[in-house]
Amino acid sequence: MSDHRSDTRLPAPCIVNTGIIVNKIDMGRLLADLGRVRYVYTQEGKLQSQGEGDVIEVFTNPQQSTLIANQALYLNLASFDYLELKQSTEQETYFELIQDSACLTLIPLSTPLQERVTRTLNASSLEAMMDQVLSAKWDAEIDDDGTCPF
Repeated sequence: MSDHRSDTRLPAPCIVNTGIIVNKIDMGRLLADLGRVRYVYTQEGKLQSQGEGDVIEVFTNPQQSTLIANQALYLNLASFDYLELKQSTEQETYFELIQDSACLTLIPLSTPLQERVTRTLNASSLEAMMDQVLSAKWDAEIDDDGTCPF
């Protein structure tokens, strides 16, 4: 006997520049590439804090807090009910993380592509420095005892 019911599954949403995201994985994807941001935190429509900082970590853990201090943002997606994508009058997309009557607005000051290039350059620079340090250490060891460190 075969089942003749039609497949009633809906396709996944396609959200472009504006919309509401409730799925924590989708929220994380959008926020993980953020680097430098301007943030505005309001409660019941009243400004509580604002400034600029770097998104250091995006995670989901109901046992931890979202933390913003010393220009560093640690964003816990479990702190928010949903994320709303909005566009400014200049057609730039920004993010509003909403939890009850509180809103954390994140306005990107760089693009994900700029952040990837910066991270790649930083990693390459670090690798080059490590190579130089190790090479200098080996040279010093050889000079000290006249033997190879291996």
